[in-house]
Amino acid sequence: MFQNLLSRLTAPDPTALPELDSRLALGALLVRIARTDGDYADSEIAQIDKALITRYQMSPFEAAALRKECETLEAEAPDTVRFTRAIKDTVSYENRLSVIEALWSVVMADGFRDDEEDSMMRMTASLLGVSDQDSHRARLKVSAG
Repeated sequence: MFQNLLSRLTAPDPTALPELDSRLALGALLVRIARTDGDYADSEIAQIDKALITRYQMSPFEAAALRKECETLEAEAPDTVRFTRAIKDTVSYENRLSVIEALWSVVMADGFRDDEEDSMMRMTASLLGVSDQDSHRARLKVSAG
């Protein structure tokens, strides 16, 4: 299953991802940002589950099961450049903004932002085609909420 998704993510001209694949791609990106600093904290895991529950109206059990699949996918996924390109090419700008908000919520879940996470967020926002200003506004929104 993952190999099929990975081949679609790295295709030269990605097509719109089916709903399940879209969920896996977003979840894997959330896992990737959480693992960036080398500390995959329980608070980050809980925030990933919360983001999946909110975005996809899932039960906590369903979100945890999806996150487990996303952890496996993230470990097998290609570099972030090709991974985010597929999302950028198939997801509207407004939905990409909500992805950035979800990513910021995971970054800030453990109460500490480090240089690796900030750098990964700048790169990811850029690769998703989201401006620095919109990413900054998303971070402020997440911080205030």
